[in-house]
Amino acid sequence: MTLSLEKFATDNGIKYFMISFTDLFGGQRAKLVPAQAIAEMQEDGAGFAGFATYLDMTPAFPDMLAVPDPSSVIQLPWKPEVAWVAGNCVMDGKLVNQAPRNVLINQVEKAKAAGLRVKTGIEAEFFLLTQDGSELSDEYDTAAKPCYDQQAVMRRYDVIAEICDYMLKLGWGPYQNDHEDANGQFEMNFEFDDVLKTADKHSFFKFMTKSIAEKHGMRATFMPKPVEGLTGNGCHAHISVWDKSGKVNAFADNKNELGLSDKGYNFLGGIMKHATAMAAITNPTVNSYKRINAPRTTSGATWAPNTVTWTGNNRTHMVRVPGPGRFELRLPDGATNPYLLQAVIIAAGIHGLEINADPGKRYDIDMYAEGYKVKGAPKLPLNLLDALRIFDKDKALKESLGVEFSNAFLKLKHEEWTSFCSHFSSWEKENTLDI
Repeated sequence: MTLSLEKFATDNGIKYFMISFTDLFGGQRAKLVPAQAIAEMQEDGAGFAGFATYLDMTPAFPDMLAVPDPSSVIQLPWKPEVAWVAGNCVMDGKLVNQAPRNVLINQVEKAKAAGLRVKTGIEAEFFLLTQDGSELSDEYDTAAKPCYDQQAVMRRYDVIAEICDYMLKLGWGPYQNDHEDANGQFEMNFEFDDVLKTADKHSFFKFMTKSIAEKHGMRATFMPKPVEGLTGNGCHAHISVWDKSGKVNAFADNKNELGLSDKGYNFLGGIMKHATAMAAITNPTVNSYKRINAPRTTSGATWAPNTVTWTGNNRTHMVRVPGPGRFELRLPDGATNPYLLQAVIIAAGIHGLEINADPGKRYDIDMYAEGYKVKGAPKLPLNLLDALRIFDKDKALKESLGVEFSNAFLKLKHEEWTSFCSHFSSWEKENTLDI
């Protein structure tokens, strides 16, 4: 039975709903709707001009309606009179195929048709900066090895604990919070879930983290590499695939190597096969490639891959298998679109099942120290343009994600690259002024 948002408002003292959708660049867009109007909005949706966001539309397009999905509704713990709800974008009575949440829902249906439910957990890292973003918010956070720094995490206790308290209240099952490997960087973990629920939580987590940071006079950023020389913001995804009931891990096999079934290896094989093309979505900004192709950081490691390799429980590879029936994709960064991240994981994995993809040789070496020994493994793209070109050539992945989405994504991202290339930087003057 579909939840009535009008009743939800009455039962929970909601005055306003934020009907939200996420555009192709990961921007969260919303309209603030009074509770008195939510019944009509639940039926028809809130109206938006798609061209005014990062979607491939023109001013001549009809209204785009974000129809709220009541199963996603979340009461804001820090402002209980407001509720956030994810919307599915519709135009002229049809789903907008390029809208990221719709892209993910389509992939969920494909997995369902194969008798599978994909579940994921994400590790969304972020920095706490001063409000203008110019420097770290904690002037004393200067350790050469800052990971798990006890004093530093306690200096930001008010922010971290408030966010964690809210996740506990929401029933997300948060289980650990820590200071990460860069000065000023943090990570907060919550339990894994079905991919659509994880994507909605990921979107809300970013919104909540930024909001609480602002409340405390700081700025939270998920930018892939916000500080030169420091470890970047990853968004590792832990992936498991279950039967249609969601109770039996379909890819667990304790008799097989690392506890993965043959089908589990095929799903992993799809990830490996499409990894270089996936980078356009998992690492979608110019800045992303300052993280995955970074030189050694001040802490001694980047914790990010630059080569398409997989391993057992070894954090120096793109994919690791830390336990039976699951694996961790370490490629994505903090700029990845929460919905497109999950969609591309399913699309690549399902294709791997369809073609019985082999993930290739397992490597157990330290890739940071001995990566030169790996011969023949694909290198990840060096920049966003390379990533876009590789994605454009991967017809199977593009078709799986949807031609309309893929074309729109490529068009807007090429425009972003062109904008970047037309920008004059201080580096150019410093290196060519006297030539």
